Amino acid sequence: MVVYRTKNDLTRHLLLLQNGGKTIGLVPTMGALHQGHASLVEKANGENDIVVVSIFVNPTQFNDPSDLDHYPRTLDQDLDMLRKMEADLVFVPSVKEMYPEEETQIFDLGNLDKVMEGKHRLGHFNGVAQIVSKLFHLVRPNRAYFGQKDFQQLVIIQRLKEIMGLDMSIVACPIIREKDGLAMSSRNLRLSKEERKVAPFIYESLVQAKKKMETQTPSQLKDWVNLQFRKQALLELEYFEIVEDKGLMPVEEWSEEVNKVACIAVQLGRARLIDNLNFD
Repeated sequence: MVVYRTKNDLTRHLLLLQNGGKTIGLVPTMGALHQGHASLVEKANGENDIVVVSIFVNPTQFNDPSDLDHYPRTLDQDLDMLRKMEADLVFVPSVKEMYPEEETQIFDLGNLDKVMEGKHRLGHFNGVAQIVSKLFHLVRPNRAYFGQKDFQQLVIIQRLKEIMGLDMSIVACPIIREKDGLAMSSRNLRLSKEERKVAPFIYESLVQAKKKMETQTPSQLKDWVNLQFRKQALLELEYFEIVEDKGLMPVEEWSEEVNKVACIAVQLGRARLIDNLNFD
């Protein structure tokens, strides 16, 4: 495994590999790696000759400076995990390396960045698009791997690929969960013991809501979920939305012709946790 910290060193190595006909899989991360990330690397290893993992806490996607300051950074452990996962190249740039000048690029993501996460985290997805577009240009991967836990981000990355006109595949990978159902996330490291005990309620609420689809309308389900969270002292519900999986528009009535995903965001102590569940 080779670790690079500059764009020039990375692209020089990649050019040799690509000229030799090697296929490249990219796994973009912000570090604090867990088994969810490991599943992405494993899938990329099975589908490509070379796997590139980036570790970069991207400042342009944080609208809360405190959230950026407290985001977990565990580089030594991350590199140990990636060696065991047999990643080939790891890119660990500095902020100055990725943003030598102030970033001003604006992406037209339509309505995709204005709902759910976009409504609560202004500018977040444009920041995601900024860094992912840079990584796509640098690595020129055949495939890029993203977890379905960040479902809205996944839809937006698909849109970004279209905007950039890239001939590559975006590979969606299943959510990896703890034994109690909590979606694995780097932000889980910020939970206290008490908070960690109640965190599985987030996934439980999604599962229970899905079971009620036969007897309740989407609007009634939203009201039910809101009521359940009002009973939880430590959990503050930011949103619960049932959307169609392409344009992220709210589902107002059940239809078999529309693929539906329930998305949720919850504040728990210092951690803001998101999750989703397919409702088809």
